[in-house]
Amino acid sequence: MRSMRFGYAALVLGVLAACGMRQSGQPSAAAEAAPAPAKPAVVAAAPAAPAAVPAADAETVSFDRKAFDAFLVDLRREALQKGIKPDVVNTALTGVDPVMRIIQRDRNQAEFKLDFATYRDRVITPANIARGQKLRDDNLDLLRQVSVRYGVQPRFILAIWGIETRYGAVKADVPLFHSLATLAFDRRRSSYFRNELFSALTMLDRGYIDFPTLKGSWAGAMGQPQFMPSSYLAYAEDFDGDGKRDIWNNRGDVFASIANYLAKHGWTTAQTWGREVKVPASLQNRLGEFARQGQSGCRAIDQMTRDLPVAEWGKLGVRRADGGELPKVQVAGALVQPDGAGGPSFLVYGNYRAILRYNCAHHYALTVSLLADRLGDG
Repeated sequence: MRSMRFGYAALVLGVLAACGMRQSGQPSAAAEAAPAPAKPAVVAAAPAAPAAVPAADAETVSFDRKAFDAFLVDLRREALQKGIKPDVVNTALTGVDPVMRIIQRDRNQAEFKLDFATYRDRVITPANIARGQKLRDDNLDLLRQVSVRYGVQPRFILAIWGIETRYGAVKADVPLFHSLATLAFDRRRSSYFRNELFSALTMLDRGYIDFPTLKGSWAGAMGQPQFMPSSYLAYAEDFDGDGKRDIWNNRGDVFASIANYLAKHGWTTAQTWGREVKVPASLQNRLGEFARQGQSGCRAIDQMTRDLPVAEWGKLGVRRADGGELPKVQVAGALVQPDGAGGPSFLVYGNYRAILRYNCAHHYALTVSLLADRLGDG
């Protein structure tokens, strides 16, 4: 993707309320372009008529309607120039209205409003762990097949699936073009969502999905992995070879698509994700010296320290959460402090950055990682 992996990162507000979990939006897998926390964290049937916006999202935006209509005209023009069939453009963009609640949700994503402990504890509950372990056991052969093909441990596939859509139980049903057009018109990330809208049109144009099925989260994330349209085009997989990349209903395709996304972003089975650690005051006061250089395209990655060998962090006084010595491994890691200097600290490895490419938020990536530890591989 380069997904925003809004993944379900964008929906957490609604899912938290509806399911007792956190909410997300693209990735999921989708969600690398998702905004980072403001707080430093070192770290071929005839097409159906357009579906109506759900009643809960029916409040239209108060900005100039003429400007929005002109915006839609421009979208149609560019889509046709890109070679999208006229009937596809008409079907997708007829009756599209801007929706204020989508803008409101975009400004209030849980990854960026809650402290880490609150966010984590709304997701990693006994009920969610038990359900994940049962589904792991029910799908163990399939998960192992996917793991062998893509090189991603089952527990991480399960954890992302669980956080994105509560293991497939949450069905995002916002008509996709209402959400994408609203966010593309909004100035905050208009270029990103405009490109996603054209990717969604491409999905229809190529026959990957029919128009009535093309629904997702308020942020445009789709299916059980919560892929953005561009992520679907790039990373969705047809695991069972039936000619469809069905991330809505086919568990093999769901698991394989999540694994493929991680694998294509540098995942390796030679490592886990990292661990919680203790950082001594003597090092805490010097962490600015270890700032990461350059821009990665994910702000959360840029807020981590630079990578040092685990042994070097040990020499600087970093210890396991229980006070013990760090493991004797030939691995490099970076420090992450999701709530700043006064909160928990984590030493994270390369696989952690692959999770951030699914959703560029430390709250999300750490919660995926910790949930994976609780679920296990079976």
